[in-house]
Amino acid sequence: MTNAAVYLDAASSEPLHPAARETLLAALEHGYADPRRLHGPGRNARLLLDNAREVVAEALGVRRDDVTFTSSGTTAIHRGLLGLAAARERVGRRITHPAVEHQSVFHAVHWWGEPDVVAVDDTGRVDPARLRRRAEGAAVVAVQSANHEVGTLQPIDELDVEAPLFVDACSSMGRLPLPQRWDALAGSAHKWGGPPGLGILVVRKQARWTNPFPGDDRVDERSVGFENVPAALAGAAALQAVVREREEVGARQHALIDLIRGRVSALPGAAVLGDPVRRLPHLVTFAFERIDGEVLVTELAKAGFGVASGSACAASTLEPSHVLGALGALDALTHGNLRVSLTRDAGREDVERFLDVLPGLVRRLQEGPGLA
Repeated sequence: MTNAAVYLDAASSEPLHPAARETLLAALEHGYADPRRLHGPGRNARLLLDNAREVVAEALGVRRDDVTFTSSGTTAIHRGLLGLAAARERVGRRITHPAVEHQSVFHAVHWWGEPDVVAVDDTGRVDPARLRRRAEGAAVVAVQSANHEVGTLQPIDELDVEAPLFVDACSSMGRLPLPQRWDALAGSAHKWGGPPGLGILVVRKQARWTNPFPGDDRVDERSVGFENVPAALAGAAALQAVVREREEVGARQHALIDLIRGRVSALPGAAVLGDPVRRLPHLVTFAFERIDGEVLVTELAKAGFGVASGSACAASTLEPSHVLGALGALDALTHGNLRVSLTRDAGREDVERFLDVLPGLVRRLQEGPGLA
């Protein structure tokens, strides 16, 4: 067993960024009041909230008035996507999207009306021409900026669709510049080292958006409920810091992921998934024949490594990953699916320790009781 745990599951949640931690502690003392109130504490909270919105807008390169804070990335996705759809209800209820979107998009589309799922290639990328043909007459098109399971980037700026475009940017926001082409997009603060329970919804001023849910009495119609002012300020501070350092961190993570991809691809029965180049800098998913993914994750945890099974199987439904199915990577490989995602502080020593342990563990499970 290793001497200390190595957390390699940043795609699920990045540890709190130092900038967020410092800001959160300070904001808790001054951001507790209702920012709608006119008394002193309320005005202080409003100033903090406005400052957080300004920082996020500057970091993302968008207008301040386009930014809304929500209670999660899922909430931002639902409100952003369905708000565009509600504004186009006269066109119909068909929403076109690739087969590898996050489950929150799938759930929202099925709840709203008519899902129109477009196939992807074996790396998880959608063909822009195919999507354009399928999107004719659609109310909204939804395309993620980067896949949450295999890291493949989608060609957002190559898409030429007439319908409004919603982008789920939860996996890439802060780590990569935003695409140019979108009408609304969503992000999730805990993915970049902000506090959990904070989502970012950005809707362009010229986009038509209608609240698809019961209204609220907040100033911003796209928000709902009491704003978490301290979390908003801490999330903004983390985003600002991540954007400032992403060139250096991204280059280091790209090199480490390349190292993992190379070593793992040489192992017997291994398959490395997703695009090897046009991908998120910090994430890689691979699979091994004849190994159960849950067993592999558990054994790695015993050895001191925190990794994920890449949603190979939903605990509540026991259904295989729809992403891997869309890539054509089901069958035996699905069961041995493993996702590794690096934190901003992960170094070569952490990766080498992981790669030293993995081959022997895989060999033992393939030969022993860990068979799928």
